[in-house]
Order: sequence, then C-alpha cells, then structure tokens
Amino acid sequence: MKILVVDDEVVSRKKLEHLVKKFGYDVLTATDGEEAWEIWKTNSPRIIITDRQMPRIDGVKLCSMIRKNETEDYTFIIIVTNLDESNHIIEGMKAGADDYITKPFNKNELYFRIKAGERILNLQDKDIVIFSLAKLAESRDLDTGNHLERVRYFCRIISEKIKVYPNAPAEINSKFIENIFLTSPMHDIGKVGVPDSILLKPGKLTKQEFDIMKTHTTIGYNTLNQALKKNPKAGYLKMSCEIALFHHERFDGKGYPNGLKGDSIPLSAKIIALADVYDALTTERPYKVAFSHEKAVSIIIDGEGSHFDPIVIGAFNQTMDKFIEIKKRFYDVPEELAGKTVLQDSIIKR
Repeated sequence: MKILVVDDEVVSRKKLEHLVKKFGYDVLTATDGEEAWEIWKTNSPRIIITDRQMPRIDGVKLCSMIRKNETEDYTFIIIVTNLDESNHIIEGMKAGADDYITKPFNKNELYFRIKAGERILNLQDKDIVIFSLAKLAESRDLDTGNHLERVRYFCRIISEKIKVYPNAPAEINSKFIENIFLTSPMHDIGKVGVPDSILLKPGKLTKQEFDIMKTHTTIGYNTLNQALKKNPKAGYLKMSCEIALFHHERFDGKGYPNGLKGDSIPLSAKIIALADVYDALTTERPYKVAFSHEKAVSIIIDGEGSHFDPIVIGAFNQTMDKFIEIKKRFYDVPEELAGKTVLQDSIIKR
C-alpha cells in the first residue's frame, strides 16, 4: 500500500517518512499540496498524511480537491496540525478528511491511525471480490488452477513495457496498469453460461457448438455491464466489460463477437488476447497438450498483424523471459507433457 506524506517542513516530513517506512509501507513524499496533487493523480496512493498549513495548496484544500475528483478508489486522508482547536478539525472534516493527528505526534498513535485507515480501505478491496468471481467461472472451465494468476501478471508486464514507449497510446498510464491487473481475471466469466457438454468437451467442437462457446463473450459483457450502469465512473468496471467482450477479437478483423479490427479494439482486450493465448499454448488442456515456450513464441510472433497488434507483439518480444519466470512461479503442468505435438487447429479456438 502506498502512503503519501505531505509537509513543507523538511524535518517533519523526514520524520514522518522514516516512521511510515518503518511501519512497512511504500512511501511517496511531497513538499506542498500542489506537488501532492500531481502525485495523487499519477500514483494513486491509498493513504495521505498531510500537514494542514502549507503554501500554495494547504492540506484542507488538497483534501477537498481529491474528494471532488476521485472515482472508484477511495483515498484515506489524515490531516496533521499544530492547532488542536475544534474549528480547524471541523474544517478539515468538512473538506473530506477521515482523521487527524496533532503535532508532536506519538509514534504508536500514528501507527494505529494508519492501520484504521487500512482496515477501511480493505473493506473496499475490489481485487478480492473480482478474483473470487473469476475463480467461480474458472471452476467450470478447462483452464488450470493458476491460469488467472499467470494471465494477470502477463498483462501487467506487457502494459508496463508499452507505457514506456515514446509513442505509447494515450490511455496507458499507471491506472490502466492497475486496472488490467485487477480485471484481466474476468475475461472468461461469461463461461458460466456455457453448457458443460461444450465447455468440457475434450475433442474438436462442431460449428454449432463453437457458436455457443463464442457467446461467453457477450454473456460476460452483459453481466458486468449491469454493474457498470450502477457505477458509471468505475474505470475498472469499464475495462472489465471491454475485456470480457473483446478478448477474442483479432487485429485483422477475423475475431469474434463483433469482428472489430485494428485500433477499434480496446488496448486492454488486445493485451489480454496475447496473454491468454500464450497461457493456452503452454498449458495442458483436456483438448490439447502443452507446447514449449519456444513453440508458443513462434506461433504468437507469426500472428503479428493478423491475430495480434504489432505494438503488443513488440512488448511481448521484450518481456518474454519474464513470462517464463511467471510460468515457473505459478506452475501446474506436468513437465513430461511439455513439447508434445498436437494438431494446431485445436489450440486456441475457445
């Protein structure tokens, strides 16, 4: 959990930074409210400990600005003040502060106030809910136990690489990376609506069966979109809808369900398309054996410009060694199956 410490006084700021680090948190620092505002927009710290009196933007105004602009991710704000007067405390609370602490503060008091904020934030932890729903869908699927973990880490690695490109798409930033890691496990949630006779069939699907299988994209989208309608500001829900609906679209327009092409496909869906295919290729399924990493890479590279976006392929080329590390970390395929031959038309149709 990231904690942002804001104070224009060097000694006070350094003391807070030292204590919060000692408590075991990642710490960001800002010298005033204006700098803190920019850090909050780009780094999304979950807790802010801010001095009340600062030049330019003070702690109360910073709190007010954050409350007016935050979306689905709540920021717990603690205001630090020398003024132990009720009117100043009330002013901060009116602006949206969650707690306050007075100088000179006690180390233990600071620790427990941070812990109180952490408990509140954990009650809103989307990751637990989302991953639980995704595992429910996966429990009926052909995929192996660690598929969701591997795919979310693959997506994050690719996204982080694309973010540093000089010509990176405008939508990819720290929030995008956080959301794709959070929501990528939802890509196949629509499979809860596919009959077991099709979902668990060990052989090749008939055309009619495959048409039914393809509906998992729209089933997933329709389910998640109901949640989005109730919370339209939630960026993670918007991305989860995109991923569920479009992760089987192809760059050349030959995918499903809508036959989208090129830049009309959301970037999140294009990234998970590659991550999902890589995992399908290198993992044993009831209808196929596992390919080696080298064979999977060869198939994916051959799909540049047809199945996959060249930008995503480029990022994959530069990060594929990390894919091997993730496979080892979340390993669940018997080694003796890796590298066996199998008919290529049965690899990634589902």
